[in-house]
Amino acid sequence: MRPERHPQRHAPAGNSASAPGGPDVPWSGGSVAAAAPAVSDLWLDRFTQHLTTERGVSPYTVRNYSQILTEFFRWHQAERGQAPIWRSLHRDDFRAYLRSLGRQQLSRAAIQLRFSALRTFYKFLVRRGELDSSPVRNLNLPKREQRLPRFLTREQMEALLQAPLRENWSEPNVPGRAARGKRTGRPVDPAAPVRDLAILETIYSCGLRIGELCGLRVEDIHWQEQLVRVRGKGRKERVVPIGEPALEAIRFYWQRLPRLPSLKDPVFLRSSAEFVPVPARTLQSRLKRYLEIAGLDPHLTPHKLRHSYATHLLDAGADLRSVQELLGHAHLVTTQVYTHVTTERLKRAYDQAHPRA
Repeated sequence: MRPERHPQRHAPAGNSASAPGGPDVPWSGGSVAAAAPAVSDLWLDRFTQHLTTERGVSPYTVRNYSQILTEFFRWHQAERGQAPIWRSLHRDDFRAYLRSLGRQQLSRAAIQLRFSALRTFYKFLVRRGELDSSPVRNLNLPKREQRLPRFLTREQMEALLQAPLRENWSEPNVPGRAARGKRTGRPVDPAAPVRDLAILETIYSCGLRIGELCGLRVEDIHWQEQLVRVRGKGRKERVVPIGEPALEAIRFYWQRLPRLPSLKDPVFLRSSAEFVPVPARTLQSRLKRYLEIAGLDPHLTPHKLRHSYATHLLDAGADLRSVQELLGHAHLVTTQVYTHVTTERLKRAYDQAHPRA
């Protein structure tokens, strides 16, 4: 083994707090503190930069992996009395870490995610020539629970798509006073409801991740062919069809802007006055409100619209390989989870309808 080129700078240990719900979703409970100050470690800094600039992964993945590695760093400080020297750690160190996670009664998914981050980090070190092999490679982990993805029925999707135009956005008109949102007290953007309708139509029409939608530019829409160029995970691009209802909703939205966006502008803007992309947090909070209006579970995330897209395609007879390409999944096994959804529904229909079930 070669000597450590970049020794870590020690940082004081901190509290642990919440576990990530997944590499590509907001931190959602468990035992790592998102608010804890970052540790000072040159390799962790380089890894974060690698994820951001070279691999182009989503901001959620960068944040979650950074928090996971910070959690491990602090665990090692507490258990071993010093910061980890990454090239010197062995499989037994990670077995001990795995046992400590088990004592915290974390879910199998949370444990799997932590080791996914560690595996990715060590692959980075191996490629940089710091190690010959990864100490977390082929480590036995508890199998992840198979949870079927939640999705909306077609009727529920229709109700959700109608919700933005049913929202009571402003107070009654008062002479001399601009209309303000009932919940925020801020001036209402007149284009917001039609923008949100166009966003919901586009997510459902194309099966986009929230980061992919926020990254869409005007030049990515091919109107005649009804296609959209999507920049997915790891800067991989794919081309997906987009339906006429979504295209019409986008046109309707743009007509309410002070000027038509240029080719390099985002498709969906933060506000009529700001030609910058709509933030993911805005989409999440808006969706919560529209789910309430439609009488649906307000805890559903934008990603559930993507699940709905995939499930409805398979229900209508689309083949699995095509759905894999449309979703931008690198591996078919990721897409196969949706076949369990449709199979379970077929079983229930059979049990209810067949006289000899």
